[in-house]
Amino acid sequence: MGVKSKAAAAILILLLFLGSLWLHGSLDYHWDACLKGYNQVNDPHQLSNSSASNGSGGNQLLEVCPGQTFQVSLLLNHLLASPAYTSDVLLQPYLSSWDELVKFMDSLGPMVGLISKEIVTKTSIIRELAVLADANPEAEVNPEAESTSHPSQVSGPYQSVRSMIWVELKRGSVDFHHQTDSGCRTLLRLHRALLWLKLFLQKLAEIPVAGRLQSPSELCREAYKSTLANHHSWFVRRAAELAFIALPERAFFFKLVCVQNQEELSTVLGLATRAIGVVYDRTQKALEENGMLDLP
Repeated sequence: MGVKSKAAAAILILLLFLGSLWLHGSLDYHWDACLKGYNQVNDPHQLSNSSASNGSGGNQLLEVCPGQTFQVSLLLNHLLASPAYTSDVLLQPYLSSWDELVKFMDSLGPMVGLISKEIVTKTSIIRELAVLADANPEAEVNPEAESTSHPSQVSGPYQSVRSMIWVELKRGSVDFHHQTDSGCRTLLRLHRALLWLKLFLQKLAEIPVAGRLQSPSELCREAYKSTLANHHSWFVRRAAELAFIALPERAFFFKLVCVQNQEELSTVLGLATRAIGVVYDRTQKALEENGMLDLP
C-alpha cells in the first residue's frame, strides 16, 4: 500500500469517529437512542410553511442547475421562507434549508459526506419532536409568539424557533447542566454548524483585490478554526483538518452552482450567504436571550 493509500485509509478511519463527534466534540450520551424511530423525511403536515411569509420566499432568484443534486436555488428559497413576521424563524423551512445543505456537503465527497450524517440525525430529532407535539392535543402555544408573529406562521409548539424555546422551557425539557435530547440543544448544534458553512461560503465567494485565490480546502479549514473548532476536542479538530484536505478544487464549485467564473460564483454565493445570515442572526438572538448559547 502506497503512502497516499495509507493516508486515505487513516483519514477514513478518523472520519468514522468524526461523523458522530462533529457538532459537539463528543459522543452524545445515548446517541443510538436518538437515532431510533426518527423519521428523516420532511412530512409537510409536521411543520407548516408559508413560502410567501416575507414577501420573497416564493420567488426563485436562481434557476435550477441541471444534473446537480444540490440546488442553490432551492436552498435560497428555503432560507428566504424561514424568517417569520418579526424576529422569529420558522422551523420547517429552516430544516428544509439543512436538507439542501446536507446535499451540498455530500457533493464534496465521502470524507465530508460522513460529517453530514450527524446533521441529518439532528434535523430528524427536531422533526420527531414536532410530530410528537402535533399528536398531543393539549400542546401549549407561546402567547407571546402569537402576538409578535403572523397568525398563519406560528400555530404550534414546534412551528418556530421561539415557540420551541418557550414550550421546552415551560415543560422543563431543557437542562442547562446536563445533556438532553431537547430541541433547543439540538438546534444549538445545528446553529454552530450553520455559522461554519456560512463563513466557508463567504470565503469561497470573495474576490481578492490582489494575490491568488486560496483553495477551498484552505478556506474551509480557516472557517472551521474560527467557528466549530472552538467547541471540539483536540482529536476532532485534527480529524476535521484531515477531512478538508480532500475537498475538491474551485472549478468543482463553479459546476456545482452552474457558473463560469469566480465573479459569477461570488454573486450566487453572496445571495445564499446573506440569506443564511438573516436566519443565523435571528436564531442567535433567540438563543442568547434565553441563555442557551452554551447548553451542554
